[in-house]
Amino acid sequence: MTIPYVYELADWPRFCWNDKALSEHLASVRHRQGRLVGRMEALGFQLRGEAMLQTLTQDVLKSSEIEGETLDPEQVRSSIARRLGMDVGALPPADRNVEGVVEMMLDATQNYAAPLTKDRLLAWHASLFPTGRSGMTKITVGAWRDDRTGPMQVVSGPMGREKVHYQAPPAQRLDDEVAAFLDWFEARSGYDLMLKAAVAHLWFVTIHPFDDGNGRVARAIADMALARSEQSPQRFYSMSAQIRVERGAYYDILEHTQKGSLDITEWLSWFLGCLDRALDGAEGILAKVLAKARFWEKHAQAPFNDRQRDMINRLLDGFTGKLTSGKWAIIEKCSPDTALRDIGDLLERGILAKEPGGGRSTNYALVEGD
Repeated sequence: MTIPYVYELADWPRFCWNDKALSEHLASVRHRQGRLVGRMEALGFQLRGEAMLQTLTQDVLKSSEIEGETLDPEQVRSSIARRLGMDVGALPPADRNVEGVVEMMLDATQNYAAPLTKDRLLAWHASLFPTGRSGMTKITVGAWRDDRTGPMQVVSGPMGREKVHYQAPPAQRLDDEVAAFLDWFEARSGYDLMLKAAVAHLWFVTIHPFDDGNGRVARAIADMALARSEQSPQRFYSMSAQIRVERGAYYDILEHTQKGSLDITEWLSWFLGCLDRALDGAEGILAKVLAKARFWEKHAQAPFNDRQRDMINRLLDGFTGKLTSGKWAIIEKCSPDTALRDIGDLLERGILAKEPGGGRSTNYALVEGD
């Protein structure tokens, strides 16, 4: 017997869930969310801005990674900082695809109160695929999928032995399906907006209206609903970063929920748990921001050239990989000798230290507690 997809059920899309089973967890996560926002608000403008920049950078990077796309962290940070009017020093210009992802995410979170409309969704999709292609494949951009090459399916496995995890509603249903979703999203409802974020994520990705990018748009919609729940454009935790960590479980619970029943209690419970763990991740961002502030407060009177100041900030923000003199020279666009002089000065002052081992190249790291 074939298990029907939820959109094939007579009561679709009347989702239901067990409020009693979720109430304690929801209250706990809501309390943690409020405490985090309160702590961040107490930081002061500059530190709060730095925390938000780190959070949004992670959100954009990890939402793309979930779909197998790797973006340049420096470009993402640069694009976000520029759009938020923040001065973060010399960062590289961003590619069109990076700009598009950032544009969608910031529109969802900074303009959270603006109505979500069909035109807005289509504009988000067009910004995700500025070349009209997903990888090497030409796709329909800024419009619903048309299923000309067959039904929209989520598959895995080698060609010829694919496993179908999900098949989306036929294209001819999309106008009505998306209209119903948007009406619901903008209507006032009697349940918590945190739950609304979870339902919206599931509902949109179940409709799957685009050739590609459905997951990223669904996560942006969830972030928009979470911003509405806080009545604030400031983002201090990243659901996408946590979903990236739990990607296997994320796809498993989606596949399970999209078949058989409109009771989505299990999905809502998983979403709340994931959000709870995302709040743990925010504690890490807060610790990094405070450590950075302490460093520069401690060394407020110390002389640093622009190259040293930039590289120290990169290390404080979480430098990817190992720092060598060769990387220093490339990143700071200077000669190897200049890089060695910069590093030597910081070694003498006890700000950098050589890492043990290292092989053919000497690696350097910030001295802990500095």
